[in-house]
Amino acid sequence: MVSNSKATRIALLCMTHRGCRVLAALRSLRPDDEIDVFTWHEDPWEPSFRPELREMCDALRASYREARSLDVEPIWQEFQTTPPDLLVMVSWRYLVSDRVRLLPRLGSYVFHDSLLPAYRGFAPTCWAIINGESFGGVTLLEATADYDAGPVVAQAAVEIGPDETIGELYPRITEAYLSLLEGNLANLLDGRVRPVEQDHARATYCCRRLPSDNRISWSTPADDVFNLIRAVSRPYPGAWTTLGGRRLTIWAASRMAGYRAYVGRVPGAVVEVRPGSGVVVLAGEGALLLREIQLEGSDPAPAEHVLKSLSVRLGS
Repeated sequence: MVSNSKATRIALLCMTHRGCRVLAALRSLRPDDEIDVFTWHEDPWEPSFRPELREMCDALRASYREARSLDVEPIWQEFQTTPPDLLVMVSWRYLVSDRVRLLPRLGSYVFHDSLLPAYRGFAPTCWAIINGESFGGVTLLEATADYDAGPVVAQAAVEIGPDETIGELYPRITEAYLSLLEGNLANLLDGRVRPVEQDHARATYCCRRLPSDNRISWSTPADDVFNLIRAVSRPYPGAWTTLGGRRLTIWAASRMAGYRAYVGRVPGAVVEVRPGSGVVVLAGEGALLLREIQLEGSDPAPAEHVLKSLSVRLGS
């Protein structure tokens, strides 16, 4: 528990299950504070979190409001009349206006899942896996007018295993969030943080991802296809291709080092069916063993139960 005799008012702008975890940790650290939670709708292809967040707010004595912006009336009037002492953003994907950001007397801060200044913007952990990075991380930073560009309060690195999926990595990234919150909340509340400016010349950026971006291009190297599969696997919509005009989602695959050297290569071709193991598919360079797949309108299944013929061409 963070010791501070004076109760404070904290505004938490949060989305996703990670926002739920941060709310629970914040209440544990600050049992007597007023916590006002603001959230907004997940995209249709994202995991649902709002029912859980609403229930947690009721259980943890926190107010709950669905609002994409705090500038709309009557929220802004209420916010201005009884301003928070501290504003914290978790998985919040919308820029906050200057008048909202500058109102809390102790400042406004953002949690971002990358080691800034690298990977500013959307879905940084997903992009890090796609790019084959060996490390990701979390940054606690001061909110500014530009996204993810503020001075840094603290950072924590998180290793990414070479075959790790986003579902396996996500909990460890979340634990890094909670560790940074616990380690820095007292200083935030006491006004004792000394954020350090980022090196903006080293900044890199990430586009927002849509389900259409998860389509597999079999003409790319097998390692690139594999990284995409593990980056957008559960709880996300999954990497996909087509089979006979129907969408085929690839939920699990394995690398195949040193597979046969094909000089007559058709990317997307099934070249081997291994009962009890999976199906080998060629990429532009190398091959992948597909293990779990899901044909549109069907349940997930072992790949060899669906792709049974060497005449199959994925992406067609």
